[in-house]
Amino acid sequence: MNEHEETAIFAGGCFWCMVQPFEERPGIKKVISGYTGGFVPNPTYEQVCRHETGHTEAVKIIFDPTIISYKELVQIYWQQTDPTDAMGQFQDRGDNYRPVIFVKDQTQRQIAEESKRSLENSGRFSEPIVTKIEAAQAFYPAEEEHQQFYQKNPRRLALEEAGGRKDFIASHWSK
Repeated sequence: MNEHEETAIFAGGCFWCMVQPFEERPGIKKVISGYTGGFVPNPTYEQVCRHETGHTEAVKIIFDPTIISYKELVQIYWQQTDPTDAMGQFQDRGDNYRPVIFVKDQTQRQIAEESKRSLENSGRFSEPIVTKIEAAQAFYPAEEEHQQFYQKNPRRLALEEAGGRKDFIASHWSK
């Protein structure tokens, strides 16, 4: 990484659905689908889906902070998830789909916590905001077939988004 590269890690349900909203923004250099927060090194997709590793599906974003800030990324993140659902996201259920902002340092933690407080105080949601903010752990890139899934398999992605994510985003964030 060079001086104009930072990283951010977000978990918001199926990682297939989390890539495109970030990848298409100016200043984003790369979005990697992967696994983090577990206890097994180099987990496979099948192991994570079977809840054998403790990992959460997540995306690691490499970005240029002179073009897009971490604060902006956190705001994009909120608008892709249901922050009131601790046990998954939309049709994706289980701890491997839980919503988490993984922070790499105190600066990211402060930004994420301030953003969460702001969302809690906004009145946008009637239920409590349950998204966790946790220290970043080892991140393991997912298998190649899971990278840029929205480009490789748009029909399958459309089925995933039909599980409620798209409608939820429209009803909660289009105002």
